[in-house]
Amino acid sequence: MSGGERTYPKRHTKRRLWRWRSNALRRRDDVIEAWIVLAVVTVMTLGGVVVGAVTAHTADNVFARQRAEKRSIRAVLVDYIPLTVSRAVTSDQIRAKVRWTAADGSTRTGMTRVDAGHKAGSDVVVWTDGQGDLTSRPAISGEATARAALIGTTAALSFGGLAFGVGAIARWRLDRRRIEQWGREWDLVGPRWGHRTG
Repeated sequence: MSGGERTYPKRHTKRRLWRWRSNALRRRDDVIEAWIVLAVVTVMTLGGVVVGAVTAHTADNVFARQRAEKRSIRAVLVDYIPLTVSRAVTSDQIRAKVRWTAADGSTRTGMTRVDAGHKAGSDVVVWTDGQGDLTSRPAISGEATARAALIGTTAALSFGGLAFGVGAIARWRLDRRRIEQWGREWDLVGPRWGHRTG
């Protein structure tokens, strides 16, 4: 391995951190930009992890509460559901009318999703909430964990994107200010150069 190959990573690091080093070309805006980049990277990393973890934990608690509140009961299918359904239907379940007895002894009817191929009068399993109303099947533990992780990841990425966007706007404004400053300086220096070349 030659000496040039060994010093490349060091040179690359120096090039990245030039705004932090004292030099004649560094301006106040360069230092501000370096702090903005550091703040954005920190917020994206730490903030994204915190937001993602809190969101995933909250979603997992919501799914656990839904599993605790919902219960399965037997209901009677009121409508006949043919075994073959329209090609437009993407799952093996379709909405149908069912009748069930609530916890208070009252008979209720409603629409819910049931498997295709049942005749009217068939027993089907439906899910009810704490008030005895029809609801969707709760996510089982594995599904809930996967959904909570997906929601947490989405929240973390969204937060990171927001932080990146705010940092990009701040850097854009700094660039605009630098360009205006360079323009003012050129207005002062440019005419002097013109006289020298004439």
